Amino acid sequence: MSWQTYVDDHLMCEIDGHNLTAAAILGQEGSVWAQSHSFPSFKQEDINGIMSDFEDPGFLAPKGLYIGSKKYMVIQGEPGAVIRGKLTGKCVRKSDLAVFRGSPFSRSDVWVSVGPSLTSTSSGLI
Repeated sequence: MSWQTYVDDHLMCEIDGHNLTAAAILGQEGSVWAQSHSFPSFKQEDINGIMSDFEDPGFLAPKGLYIGSKKYMVIQGEPGAVIRGKLTGKCVRKSDLAVFRGSPFSRSDVWVSVGPSLTSTSSGLI
């Protein structure tokens, strides 16, 4: 299965009456592996800020989390694993080799749980 199929068929699907409005999988080196059609364009500095916050939790707190041209206030997360941003709600989850981003915030449970399950796969990609 391709990463695009995973985004389209698994991350964007309805779960308990809720849907994500956008989803993407990014390599930690900064490339986009897959994204929904509604996913905003990332700038390289957006990805760099996210990766810096995973390495140095709190890095984004004074600056904000940027996704495309929107700025989100960074709120509670899991240091080194999950970054949550507040506007309409964004959640970013880190796995071994990739970063998952989704919205709305009410579905952040999907992002918090998807990282460990994909990290434990034998694919070697995540």
